[in-house]
Amino acid sequence: MDRKIILTATFLGTLSIVLGAFGAHALKAVLAENQLITFETGVRYQMYHAFFLLFLGTTSLVTEKTKKIILYLVLVGTLFFSGSIYLLATNSLTSIDFKFVGSITPIGGLLLIAAWTVFFLYFLKRKG
Repeated sequence: MDRKIILTATFLGTLSIVLGAFGAHALKAVLAENQLITFETGVRYQMYHAFFLLFLGTTSLVTEKTKKIILYLVLVGTLFFSGSIYLLATNSLTSIDFKFVGSITPIGGLLLIAAWTVFFLYFLKRKG
């Protein structure tokens, strides 16, 4: 499980750097400032959660079952939250109207909050 978590963390981290550079350079010329700020929010949250998973995958303080729950919450949460933000921020660049994914953003946020809550509760209940 740790290997899977670390691989997921490094993939999300690498992808956030690529998307951040893409936003700073390629999208800067074609998006409004508020769209760039929105895009950067997706990048930032993706990187935060890559670090979270990196820590999770390298610690022995958490059980495998809890790690698995957190991994899936973070993975789906990041996909929904950051993914929908990327689509919404770049909506003006395509002929596809991605506004329908706006309802997915808060679901992703709730899944990310749930991941941190599971982590918190695990340590709250842990003895020692």
